[in-house]
Amino acid sequence: MLFLYLEPSEWEKAAYARCFSLKLISRCFGLFCCSHDVVRGLMESQEEATEEGINYVAMRNLFVREAKEALDVKVVKKSRSTHIRESVERMEFSRTHRKPTSDFDSLTHPPEFVIKPRGQTVWEGKTVKLHCTVAGWPKPRIAWYKNNVLIDAKAHPEKYTVESNYNMHSLEIKNCDFLDTAQYHASALNVKGEASCVATIVIKIMFSVPSADGFCPEHGVTFRTSIIDKFEVAFGREGETLSLGCTVIIYPTVKKYQPEVIWYRDSVPIKPSKWVHTHWSGERATLTLVHLNKEDEGMYTLRVNTKSGFDTYSAYVFVRDADVEVEGVPVAPLDVWCHDANKDYVVVTWKQPAVEGSSPILGYYIDRCEVGTHHWAQCNDTPVKYTRFPVTGLVEGRSYIFRVTALNKFGVSRPSRVSEAVVAMDPSDRARLPGPSAPWTGMIKFTEEDSTDSVVPGEPSDVVVTEATKSYVVLAWKPPVQRGHEGVMYYIEKCISGTDTWQRVNTGMPVKSPRFALFDLAEDKSYSFRVRCCNSAGVGEPSVSTGDITVGDKLDLPSAPGSPVATRNTDTSVVVSWAASKEVRHLVGYYIECSIVGTDVWMPCNNKPVKQTRFVCHGLTTEANYVFRVKAVNAAGYSQSSPDSDAVVVKAAICNLCTLFVAVPGKPTGVTLVEAVKDYMILAWTEAANNGGADVRGYFVDYRTVKGGIVGKWHEMNHKALTTTSYKAENLKENVFYQFQVRAMNMAGVSKASLPSAPLLCKEWTLTVPGAPVGLHVLEVRDNSVVVLWEPPVFDGRTPVNGYYLDLKVASSGEAGWKAVHEKANKMKYMKVAGLKGGTSYVFRVRAQNLVGVGKTSAVLGPIQAQTRPGTKEIYVDVDDDGIISMIFECSEMTGDSEFVWSKNYKAITDTSRLTIVNEKGKSRAIFNNPSLEDLGTFSCVVTNTDGISSSYTLTEEGLKRLLDISHEHKFPVIPFKNEMAIELLEKGRVRLWTQVEKWTADCQVDYVFNDVIVSAGQKYSMKFDKSTGIIEMFMDSLEVTDEGTFTFNLVDGKAKGTTSLVLIGDEFRELQKKSEFERAEWIRKQGPHFVEYLGFAVTQECDVLLKCKVRQNAKKIEKKDGDMTFNIGKVSSLDKGCTLLGISKSDAGIYEVYLKDDRGKDSSTFNMTDAANSSSEIKVLSTEHGIVLYSMVTHYNEDLRVGWLHKDAKIAASERVKSGVTGEQLWLKINEPTEKDKGKYTIDIFDGKDGVKRFFDLTGKDRARVVGGLPDVVAIQEGKSLNLTGNVWGEPVPEVSWSKNDKELLPDDHIKLKFEHGKFASITIAAVTTADSGKYALLVKNKFGTEAGEFTVSVYNPEDEEKEEEKKD
Repeated sequence: MLFLYLEPSEWEKAAYARCFSLKLISRCFGLFCCSHDVVRGLMESQEEATEEGINYVAMRNLFVREAKEALDVKVVKKSRSTHIRESVERMEFSRTHRKPTSDFDSLTHPPEFVIKPRGQTVWEGKTVKLHCTVAGWPKPRIAWYKNNVLIDAKAHPEKYTVESNYNMHSLEIKNCDFLDTAQYHASALNVKGEASCVATIVIKIMFSVPSADGFCPEHGVTFRTSIIDKFEVAFGREGETLSLGCTVIIYPTVKKYQPEVIWYRDSVPIKPSKWVHTHWSGERATLTLVHLNKEDEGMYTLRVNTKSGFDTYSAYVFVRDADVEVEGVPVAPLDVWCHDANKDYVVVTWKQPAVEGSSPILGYYIDRCEVGTHHWAQCNDTPVKYTRFPVTGLVEGRSYIFRVTALNKFGVSRPSRVSEAVVAMDPSDRARLPGPSAPWTGMIKFTEEDSTDSVVPGEPSDVVVTEATKSYVVLAWKPPVQRGHEGVMYYIEKCISGTDTWQRVNTGMPVKSPRFALFDLAEDKSYSFRVRCCNSAGVGEPSVSTGDITVGDKLDLPSAPGSPVATRNTDTSVVVSWAASKEVRHLVGYYIECSIVGTDVWMPCNNKPVKQTRFVCHGLTTEANYVFRVKAVNAAGYSQSSPDSDAVVVKAAICNLCTLFVAVPGKPTGVTLVEAVKDYMILAWTEAANNGGADVRGYFVDYRTVKGGIVGKWHEMNHKALTTTSYKAENLKENVFYQFQVRAMNMAGVSKASLPSAPLLCKEWTLTVPGAPVGLHVLEVRDNSVVVLWEPPVFDGRTPVNGYYLDLKVASSGEAGWKAVHEKANKMKYMKVAGLKGGTSYVFRVRAQNLVGVGKTSAVLGPIQAQTRPGTKEIYVDVDDDGIISMIFECSEMTGDSEFVWSKNYKAITDTSRLTIVNEKGKSRAIFNNPSLEDLGTFSCVVTNTDGISSSYTLTEEGLKRLLDISHEHKFPVIPFKNEMAIELLEKGRVRLWTQVEKWTADCQVDYVFNDVIVSAGQKYSMKFDKSTGIIEMFMDSLEVTDEGTFTFNLVDGKAKGTTSLVLIGDEFRELQKKSEFERAEWIRKQGPHFVEYLGFAVTQECDVLLKCKVRQNAKKIEKKDGDMTFNIGKVSSLDKGCTLLGISKSDAGIYEVYLKDDRGKDSSTFNMTDAANSSSEIKVLSTEHGIVLYSMVTHYNEDLRVGWLHKDAKIAASERVKSGVTGEQLWLKINEPTEKDKGKYTIDIFDGKDGVKRFFDLTGKDRARVVGGLPDVVAIQEGKSLNLTGNVWGEPVPEVSWSKNDKELLPDDHIKLKFEHGKFASITIAAVTTADSGKYALLVKNKFGTEAGEFTVSVYNPEDEEKEEEKKD
């Protein structure tokens, strides 16, 4: 009986269950039973439909051999039990009666490659042929694969030719192109087994312009290709869409002919996918990258193939990381791939990101998702540091995708792009699949029924540790030779070194793959491992132990790369090259980082690691000064960063075209002898006036001998260019005459030689004074000053040089015009000459001095005209917002090769620890790293390749102190307040603490502090910061005893800070607490029935005396009229001089009370109808515009009441300034224009004929608020002008000041500025007044003893409007 195996389909589960009941093991394929006739029909139709695969052919031959013996078998329906019994009997008979075929088995053997195919590298367009020789019996069948995909030579005869003759086999590949670069497998198969070998074919591209040899006979033309409108270096960000395109012109145009357009990334052809779209319109080739990821970064190449050749164009695409969601977290990893996939196991690898975030990466998490679902499951509980991880527990036959996230102490990154889907299946099954459409191809496979019983499998072999890290260990082994046909599974056992106890690791479920990852092993401890096989027959013997394996990282971090070298490339790019890491295994690549000098902020240049040691960094800032560093990465992590490169200015490199605008310099002049000794002479000369448009880079000296008036040939003295205008000519002969000439060199070449010097005798001088100084030149030429610099003489004389003298004269004057610039010797090699006349030309000379005396004068320098060049700028000092002090020099006349050169005391700055130089687009900034007294001196800056543009700045101790003060203010700025914290009571007794800031930003934050403890909004406190007005408030519902203390608002706005506090303790706190409690009690009282007006009296026209009050709630037994309650207590009769009580008697005297009450609350009111004196209130003070009023209120007043006022216990006499009187129930004393004499104790003595009472009030040390002058009554001002008025304010305590316009409070803004200074002067400034500013203004002052307003009117007029009105009148 035979079984036909198909790929999985809908009936797979049912068929598998049926076969399992028959003890038949099928791997992953459904099976069914049928007759040979049916199978033969299926075979014949399959042969007509598809090409036969190697496995199909071998299995079919085995099938046909047995099919011929049983061709006449008839199909009979049998029951299931009958079928099982006959099957078992047949297997038993076959085992006991079949004779061994030892002779046949001795002849057969599996395939073996005698000669293997060899890898080759050929040029594009050539033909390559692979050969191999295979032995084996039965004769093996050969199949060829390209990258594991079966090559169908019959379907592509124009491309492939396959031959097989006498066990010699070949594969011919015609007209090779780049796509043919691949690994080619030759697979041999017979009934005894299978063998394969691999050869690599590499196709090299010849980048050459098509020539006439590219004539296309098919179309009768030679195609010419031009690529125009090319895409440039492109920059994108993750998640964006980027399109690249070029216009392609093919000449001549042939109807219905189109070229082949291919896109490459890093020399690998790009296949269209959901991430990549390509389009060819016939004229323009476009590549669109949908949803960019860092995997898309690389060199993109467009290749256009025609019948006559090809053309290409390439440019780099950079993909920057998307913005992180949490500051400091790493960016996403990249390039997630799956390797070594098996039935339940796969190895996932990825690459580290370029940016680790604000802290190093601690590890990675791996997630998996089954294809067709959206559920992601995390594969590892603890983060792994290696960039590869074995994932176990997969379900055989299912497809999975994976992604990776990175972790540091700030959080987890975004996930990477998902991997390609991978199927969990046996590698041997995967290798037999015919192409990428596997495993669901529907290919029919045949196999024989196993005629033997299940056997216990043998032991696995070659158990090895393939990976070992701190986190896990991966074992791999080969399946056993003896395993039957049902397949095997595996148990893994471990043993701690030094013991004999073996422990099974996977006790729950055996694994199906010959790979296994062990976790949770103790680091630095040694283990041994072994494997057992199992199947339905039982568990086999263990394999050989691996031996002791120590758990730990087997892969070390790479060593740091060599120092990078940065060279200029374009205005926005730099070429960086470096030495490869010396100690590195499994290198992934390199990351390059850049930083602008002085910032210490490092940015990635590439987000995808590169393996080459040269990279072009694009997207840099023109004229900026950059340094670079490189780090290597492998699966273990990042290496240390390389040393920083030398700083390089980003600008285009000098090309040969640049020399078209530069000439060779002029000839040096004045070759003279400075000193002569026995065997050497010291020469000096003057540089040429014309440098040819570029800096002179050096000099070459030639010499010749002179004997008896006959000169010899010229010889070179120095092969390396000199950088000074002096030279020590050595190895000369004593008493011989020599002549010398000098040539200058710049970027354009070497100048003509100078005039030869006079014949000079090489004989030792006996001079004791120094020689002449050399190298005189000037800097910083201005209208009234110039700086002269020189080099010391080559010959010092008998003692060292200890000073110099500088002389000058007007160029047009004679020798008598020389005069000394200074009297005392100057020890410096430079001097600033001041006091020159603008437009006058001067010449200069210098003499050196030692202990013996003053030497010869130098060569004359000049003439130099004292004139400031137009557009000359000076060095200025700047302190930025971070408090960094720097000197800045700008130049608008720089050429392409000009540079800024900074010096201190006119010596080149070599110590970069004090200054950092940053150059950018015509501006140079010298930043003080740590300003101190060490930095005192004269700093100068010279711009090369210009007409002497230079400037200097002298930093003195006083100037340094001033700059440090400014720096401190910028580093630690203070937030200004319009007013300090204040407090006020609100309704319900709520307390409001508030202040207002003058300047703030949207980032300003406030901490609310009570007694050094930060408080937050809650049940007790509520806070508010209105960033539109700058008002900061904190509210409390009530004041309690625990609220006594200090309240503080701490503000932080970027670097700026501000603090304002209010101390609320002692009597002030208790008084405020009482007021708060009173206000709250009042609010509570008013929630129920309450008195709006308390009980008082009134006399009606009918002379009824009424006690009345006003309430907000009905009350029983009380007459109510619109909320008024009245009590008629008697009548009075009207007389000529007053009223006489008739109906009211002494018995009516007393205290009257009214009570209100309901379920919401209660209230009461009292009226005292006893003697008037006792009903008087305490004395109060009221401020008016004329003075102050002292007064006391009585319940009722009659003529019998006698009132007297006393000042300092003396009776006050009435006058025009001081008056007393009665108004209604108010007893008052008015004091107009009070003076110092009016201070003191005041007493009111009240006597009603029976009882008397005295009230006191002390005016000592008090002064009401007043506006004492400074403000006009009317101001008329023209529109567009600015108005500034100041009013003088007086009062003790200092009054509160406010302004109003048209009876509305006036608040300051950008248009109106309000100030109150020194507690005396209140000013208002209105910038650029308009007619809208016209109106009535008032200055309001207020303290606890009085209020006053100073009013004035502002009238804004427009002259043009007035003229128009006058014209209308005319």
